[in-house]
Amino acid sequence: MKPVVALVGRPNVGKSTLFNRLTKSRDAIVADYAGLTRDRHYGNAKLGKREYIVIDTGGFEPTAETGIIKEMAKQTRQAVAESDVVIFVVDARLGISAQDHDIANYLRRLGKPTILAANKAEGMTEGVQLVEFFELGLGEVRPISAAHGQNIRSLIEEALDVLNLPEEEQEEEADPDVIKLAVAGRPNVGKSTLINTWLGEERLVAFDMPGTTRDAIQVPFEKNGQKYELIDTAGLRRKGKVFEAIEKFSVVKTLQAIENSHVVLLLIDATQGVSDQDAHIAGYCVEAGRALVLAVNKWDAIDSYQRELLQRSIETRLVFLKFAEIHMISAIKRQGLAPVWKSLNHAFTASRRKMPTPQLTRILLQAIEEQAPKRAGVSRPKPRYAHQGGQNPPIIVVHGNSLEHITDAWRRYLEGRIRKAFDLVGTPLRIEFRTTDNPYLDKS
Repeated sequence: MKPVVALVGRPNVGKSTLFNRLTKSRDAIVADYAGLTRDRHYGNAKLGKREYIVIDTGGFEPTAETGIIKEMAKQTRQAVAESDVVIFVVDARLGISAQDHDIANYLRRLGKPTILAANKAEGMTEGVQLVEFFELGLGEVRPISAAHGQNIRSLIEEALDVLNLPEEEQEEEADPDVIKLAVAGRPNVGKSTLINTWLGEERLVAFDMPGTTRDAIQVPFEKNGQKYELIDTAGLRRKGKVFEAIEKFSVVKTLQAIENSHVVLLLIDATQGVSDQDAHIAGYCVEAGRALVLAVNKWDAIDSYQRELLQRSIETRLVFLKFAEIHMISAIKRQGLAPVWKSLNHAFTASRRKMPTPQLTRILLQAIEEQAPKRAGVSRPKPRYAHQGGQNPPIIVVHGNSLEHITDAWRRYLEGRIRKAFDLVGTPLRIEFRTTDNPYLDKS
């Protein structure tokens, strides 16, 4: 699973600037959850082939006892708890402060791997100006400039080297016959109840497989001859022969579970409706290209009017999940669970579907014959042939001329034709249009 780096420090030291630098742009943010403070953000970042999750936190005051500052401190502590390594950012120009000492004392007590970075150090000579930061007792001070990109790469290399996580070995050991299933959703949506219901019914779960990071738990079980690996995001624990389910919401754990899965079961609480958190998690699933099934839990707890409102809310707020099957269930009463398994298997199969080039090209040409792409200026886009470019999720590559002018509406039209022809229910589908270069363009 992806390692996690938390950026911590007092206000205005440049944490958000560093976050933007690491994630390349603000568009890389994957979660800004309602209910958590607005200053806590999660993003994907990459250094060479090494991927990791970065957490941007608000200004940290460990001793705060009241108001919004206390809530921000609470969320920063949660971010630190979720992380593998902490980058403590200080201001090289303003120097050390009492608040820096408070933060350093807190991090030292935790014993979490911590790297001290002095930001805004551009143009400063390494030496006298940074000496005072050794008072914090966190070892060497790394001068950086988040705004100018100075020493950022070496800082992240050091942070990731501290962890030494054997990710490649884990991928090699994965069993291709096992379907990895992540159950995701907000706190108290019923993930634990559903998981425990499954475990009770199957009677085959015998052990936990500790994950490489923090609290990730992988539970192997089998149903109808198919092996599964349940990737828990609800904090499942086992004491002796009894499983305890702890609803402790961890954004990082959810994101990592989605990344490490083949199929995601997204649970929505019927009594609460579709929230921003639901939409964010669903969006991340689509971004990650994961097959997905939607289940509305506690369906038995609402009346017909509330059910109608909820269905409208799903259609409007989760319109980008039209490809996913939806089930109305009650985990506590064990109602509607059997069809969920059929959809999960269907979604997994669809995500691995093989689509022959001749058949794809035939579908493409038939689509053009019935509805050609709109003309752009003096030329009309001319798709000529298509082939499959990948699986999980399926990727279709279309070649032709002037394809940069293909409209979103025609892309959706073609996607619908391909989905119907290959029964691609439950999986995102990506279509790439590649314009063929004109060999005579620069010829005289």
